[in-house]
Amino acid sequence: MSYSIDFRSKVIFTMEEEGLSIRETVKQFWIRSAFVSRWINQIEPKASTTRQRKIDKSELIKDVEQYPDAYQKERAERFGVC
Repeated sequence: MSYSIDFRSKVIFTMEEEGLSIRETVKQFWIRSAFVSRWINQIEPKASTTRQRKIDKSELIKDVEQYPDAYQKERAERFGVC
């Protein structure tokens, strides 16, 4: 579940204003302590990197012909996959 930035800010603001510990904050807002710990360092969610999952077979064949000795890691970087 992803919480809104407004909610995250409210949790951290309340925690600092009232001098609450992480444990007290968790009980007050009914959320996991890992969330609060993460939000203390970074309120904004990390940008997700979307990578394609499949490679066009004809493009893969061309790549193998062009770079026959390439490692899988190198080939994956060229195609933007993991």
